[in-house]
Amino acid sequence: MLSKRWMGSAVGILALVCLAVEAKAENTACGGLPGHADLKSALAAATASETSGLNHHMWATLVDRDGNVCAVAFSGVNRGAQWLGSRVISAQKANTANLFSLDATSFSGGSGQASGLALSTANLYSAVNPGGSLYGLQASNPVDTSVAYKGPSSNYGRANDPMVGGKIGGVNVFGGGLALYGPGRVIVGAVGVSGDTSCADHNIAWRVRANLGLDHLLGVGGVSGDPNRPDNIVFDITPNPNGGTGVSAGGFGHPTCINTASPSSLPAVQP
Repeated sequence: MLSKRWMGSAVGILALVCLAVEAKAENTACGGLPGHADLKSALAAATASETSGLNHHMWATLVDRDGNVCAVAFSGVNRGAQWLGSRVISAQKANTANLFSLDATSFSGGSGQASGLALSTANLYSAVNPGGSLYGLQASNPVDTSVAYKGPSSNYGRANDPMVGGKIGGVNVFGGGLALYGPGRVIVGAVGVSGDTSCADHNIAWRVRANLGLDHLLGVGGVSGDPNRPDNIVFDITPNPNGGTGVSAGGFGHPTCINTASPSSLPAVQP
């Protein structure tokens, strides 16, 4: 007859094995996304080509469809060459765009979006302000600080950044986060970029996504009114005569920034 001690040990070992298998299965989605070297290259090219904003270096983060952080990179010569606070913000933006974007699989039984719905973090700005249709959303998914600030700091932005493999959480509601769509307009995760004005962040994230070839959004639903750029930033906020936050005509507007570029200057998305 097996002893209770042996049975307890066996159950404990089995539980550990199950947890390891579950963690491995959850992290396999990152295998289909670009790695650190590709993200860093795409970010450096996007930062160099964008002329709006403050001309800062940038942070970028990729997450998979489950919200696991897959890669973190910076464009400067070291981790201190761009705003240090923007590392975590870039991850928040990636998480947000992934959480609130859809593809055509969302449609079934007469509900959902037949062509999907891509929402950039820039599209959420007005909706989450007081009186907006999504007010309170920004407080709905808090950052996991044990993932966000895990050390060592010397690895931040490298291939072994401590955020990689963890779920960052967080919701950020200004420009810089975009869902990633692969061939067939299938959502595979998201990219977040931070380090400059929120408008420049959006533009650089847009260029990063295009550089990675994960902008297969032509035909996906959006709120921008531009079918060639469905989740583009929208500048339709007018001053509120009563003071406070301006009013967005469409409900998804974003304020302009210093040295703001035209949204139409961004490349069209792919089929």
